[in-house]
Amino acid sequence: MILLSSLINGLSLGSIYALIALGYTMVYGIAKMLNFAHGDIIMVGAYVAFFASFSFGLPAIVCIILAIVACVLLGVIIEGLAYKPLRQAPSLSVLITAIGVSYLLQNSSQLLFGSATKIFPSLLGNGSFKFFDGKLSVPYLTILTIVVCVLIIIVLQWFINHTETGRCMRACSEDKGAAQLMGINVNRTISATFAIGSGLAAVAAILLCSMYPSISPTLGSMPGIKAFTAAVFGGIGSIPGAFLGGLLLGLIETFSNVFISAQLSDAIVFTVLIVVLLVKPTGILGKKISEKV
Repeated sequence: MILLSSLINGLSLGSIYALIALGYTMVYGIAKMLNFAHGDIIMVGAYVAFFASFSFGLPAIVCIILAIVACVLLGVIIEGLAYKPLRQAPSLSVLITAIGVSYLLQNSSQLLFGSATKIFPSLLGNGSFKFFDGKLSVPYLTILTIVVCVLIIIVLQWFINHTETGRCMRACSEDKGAAQLMGINVNRTISATFAIGSGLAAVAAILLCSMYPSISPTLGSMPGIKAFTAAVFGGIGSIPGAFLGGLLLGLIETFSNVFISAQLSDAIVFTVLIVVLLVKPTGILGKKISEKV
């Protein structure tokens, strides 16, 4: 039962990592930049939902919608103010800017909300399914997290492959210059990518804080790093890769916690990443891109 319980919990945790990793992989695949402020957008979404519920007593669905809208707007604003002026700048300049935006969001949250940890409200309810005459108990939230992640991946894949905006995203991913010559609005496409990634970060924030009900200004730091690891693990730039990488990372972390050591679980996760990248530098589903000179 411990093995089966760990498997389900690992898939649930991995689903959250996958949702966050999608934001990293979409932005990198289209804008060719690493948005290290992505983890802090998760934190903002969690605080919006927290205050909407705690201070105003709004229904859970309204709190979730407000968190998604706030994160989408924040993502678009960050892209427009911080990243858009650096379209032609060296990648190092963009990376430093992303780190600066991350610290700006963290410190602004400390000034606005304080540094004390707050208890996140139970927006998605409690309760659990019982299996094998009650020997195995699986919380509703665990199943919901996995189902939501799978549905989002399916919808996102359909969106990328069968809508005009999705085709624009694929064109920009291949060659932004050629896409612009074909009449595609590259800036609008990149903004749409940030909006989608930030919306997914808000969903991940609700699921993560419902599973681990506490929030602080540094909430998104470690999940953000692990989700970035998942994106690299699966092959950054690949949506199926982000999904697979997130699930594998969640399973490795959970099994390490249960069967090896809770203190060593993070070290084991990053060790596995290093080994995978030594064997396949592009990640599990990543493709090697050869540049024409």
